[in-house]
Amino acid sequence: MPNPIVRSALFVPGSRPERFAKALASGADAVIVDFEDAVEEPLKRQARDNLELFLQSNPAVRVWVRVNAPEHPEHRADIAFCQACTGVAGVLLPKVESAAHVALVAAAGKPIWPIIESARGLLAIEQIAQAPQVERLSFGGLDLALDLNLSSHSVAAQFALDQARLALIVHARAAGLVPPLDGVHPAIDDPEGLRRSIRHAYEMGFAGALCIHPKQVAVIHQALAPSAEDLAWARRVVEAGAQGAGAYQIDGQMVDAPVLLRAQRLLAAQP
Repeated sequence: MPNPIVRSALFVPGSRPERFAKALASGADAVIVDFEDAVEEPLKRQARDNLELFLQSNPAVRVWVRVNAPEHPEHRADIAFCQACTGVAGVLLPKVESAAHVALVAAAGKPIWPIIESARGLLAIEQIAQAPQVERLSFGGLDLALDLNLSSHSVAAQFALDQARLALIVHARAAGLVPPLDGVHPAIDDPEGLRRSIRHAYEMGFAGALCIHPKQVAVIHQALAPSAEDLAWARRVVEAGAQGAGAYQIDGQMVDAPVLLRAQRLLAAQP
């Protein structure tokens, strides 16, 4: 079965069950109920109870869960919850730094999106990408910048983070995974900055991004949408390619197998 297109994956705190339905109504391609960073320590167990009750009341709903990190005391209980709950479509695994971290989660039998957000995770990315149940990689740029002591918003920091992004793209492709998701844009009221960030990641090969507020979803989708002209070009290329010619011209451009594949991918990426 082909993997669904995911351009936007929206976090919602597990400690705020009144926001679950709003997140699902946001238009995001995936909703991630967060048991980790967005939940205060005393409310970790309550977050699981909140989601369990919500999914029992809404049996058709499917959400992802960002579990607590592998070293956290609630990590194993989070994994057991995800394994037992049919409404959990998959696991977003933070702070992953080895294939062994993934193996603990793989026992739940759900797809896994590891977040690469540390130097150790970056160095282990090849093994992580090839670990069982891994469906796609995701990028934790904010945490990685902190771990690497990068100067926020500097050209040098952007350069360093882009090297990490390239590593995700290369290893995801080599492992046969779907394209990765970029990290969150923390400024909620900065649609233009978000749009630039998404276009930058997309042009590097990312499929979309994680996000933290419903108002970011539409901006992400708009930033990723090809123009009507691009779609029309792709349709002409694919239609002409159906005639079986090895190489041909469209709009004065020579079309061979790589160009045809690019046109096919452009059309296939439309939700």
